Amino acid sequence: MQKMLMDVDTGIDDALAIAYATSLPHVELVGITTTYGMAPVEYSYRNTCKVLEYAGADVPVRKGAEKPLQRSRTYSGRIHGTDGMGNTLGPVKDMVSTQPAVDFMIEQIYQYKSELTIVATAPLTNLALAIAKAPEIVDMVGRVVIMGGAVMTPGNVTKFAEANIIIDPEAANIVFGSTLPITMVGLDVTRKTLLTTRDVERWKEKDDKLGKSLAPCTQFYLDAYKELHPYLQGCALHDPLAVGVAAYPDLVQTVPMFIRVDLEEDALGRTTEDLYREGSAQPNTKVCVQVDADRFMKDFFHRIG
Repeated sequence: MQKMLMDVDTGIDDALAIAYATSLPHVELVGITTTYGMAPVEYSYRNTCKVLEYAGADVPVRKGAEKPLQRSRTYSGRIHGTDGMGNTLGPVKDMVSTQPAVDFMIEQIYQYKSELTIVATAPLTNLALAIAKAPEIVDMVGRVVIMGGAVMTPGNVTKFAEANIIIDPEAANIVFGSTLPITMVGLDVTRKTLLTTRDVERWKEKDDKLGKSLAPCTQFYLDAYKELHPYLQGCALHDPLAVGVAAYPDLVQTVPMFIRVDLEEDALGRTTEDLYREGSAQPNTKVCVQVDADRFMKDFFHRIG
């Protein structure tokens, strides 16, 4: 049984990723840590708990970072709504997390070591803080699958940068600059996995609680994509694909690289190959460059709705 820990900023595609992870028979979701990102952390924590309720899954959830390491964060609500779930859940009530996310993350790494795969589908603040607090974990964890970045394709926030990276580029630079065994699931492959209006209509038609529960927020996501990225003919399943790659590594073809994150303002958040990196002779990041999109989509829709 594969042990998986998710680090999320739930958001609509994070919600779909969580639902997908709970459906995989060979995956044990040992916990979820939450952070700010698509909405404030109070919302991402509440949204995560709600998706687990939809899925009927009993998984511990811990609340984490409220802001980037050095920068501020504002929220437009344009893609995920002001509540992170397409304005389907409304204002958040106070919910108490029993343990800080960073401490929980370190604890799980110590418990499971190389058996553990961390799937990070959010700004990398929690993971960077965990490295700062317990540097030894970089040599303990089995794999870290990150949804973030763009190497051979334009960004989705600027012409260079992807959202999860540019929100906290300093944290991303710490994570990619470590010796963590990273698989980078960036826009290079996630834009090839698209959910369409017809897919959501099927969820509404079927007698499936999980699919029907996620359909309204997913429709909001689709509508935002129609406005912002009409050429895609759907919305990209960014975060679910990261779960898919963690569960089925042979879904993708990868190229080994040392990745650096640009911190210069004119190219902030750009993920590029660092040809001059000193230290280990072996690149620590596997960059996904091709994906078996049909196989992934069939599995995703088989399990969700």
